[in-house]
Amino acid sequence: MDNQGKTQHLVQLDATVAGPLFMLSAALLFTLLNLIIKLLPPEYTIWHIGFFRFFGGIVVLFAIFGRHGNLYRGYNIRLLIIRGLTGSAAFISIITAIRLLPVSTALVIFYSFPAFAAISSFLIYGERIRKFAIACITVVVIGIGVLFDFHLAGGIFGQTMALVGGAFAGLTVTLIKTLREKNGPVIIYLYFCTMGALITFPKFVMNPILPSTPVEWVMILGIVFSSVAAQLLMNQGFFYCSGWEGGVFMSSEVIFTAIVGIAFLGDPASWRFWTGGLMIFGSVVALNRLKANGKKGP
Repeated sequence: MDNQGKTQHLVQLDATVAGPLFMLSAALLFTLLNLIIKLLPPEYTIWHIGFFRFFGGIVVLFAIFGRHGNLYRGYNIRLLIIRGLTGSAAFISIITAIRLLPVSTALVIFYSFPAFAAISSFLIYGERIRKFAIACITVVVIGIGVLFDFHLAGGIFGQTMALVGGAFAGLTVTLIKTLREKNGPVIIYLYFCTMGALITFPKFVMNPILPSTPVEWVMILGIVFSSVAAQLLMNQGFFYCSGWEGGVFMSSEVIFTAIVGIAFLGDPASWRFWTGGLMIFGSVVALNRLKANGKKGP
């Protein structure tokens, strides 16, 4: 069975189960990616991190799927390129913000992107969002702020980059609404990696750095493989839900990040963790029930 056939088979899954499952799996892997990036030595800049992620992704995709033919052959190439550029801008922006801000502050601002996705869906596709869904998005943003004790710290440039990252991420997941109709997750991610590699290569080659120890090699390979798996799962998840819905499900990444901090970094399991976590989790469950009820309705 070819990739397109596999995709068509997967689409037959129940959207109310498949969407959250793919998104939660992607969020867990993105949490691993964030942890590795945080632990990288400081000499690795955003351009090094970006180039390793993007170029490594291209290598992995061709190694696994290259025998099936021309991987760049897809539908709506122009939109694939645009989605690659907006996704690359979102990634570079949030990594810049994480370097300038406390990671909690950067994530709180960045995870405004479901709201930007809802706005983009309305402007591009005329998609109207139910009031209850808007309430879910609002509660998620508030829950993230409670969980991380959000403060406007770290400077206006860092805050702006986090917000810009959220805006680009919202636009990016919205564009997948069109791309997912005739393109599988592999080609969507391949164009993302290609655009990202072209953007980061000039800065990387001006000051090239290669891993110098086995630990650094493991970390770089961890960035490549965790990002490939996470992005493919997320792209597949958007076959079952809209951009803003996927953004709400992906907000579980902040819960996973908090758990990692408690389990491995000695962060306390305070009332903020339980309150913010329950707000986010409750909103995700409520949104999924809304989707299930809407599917069953007339």
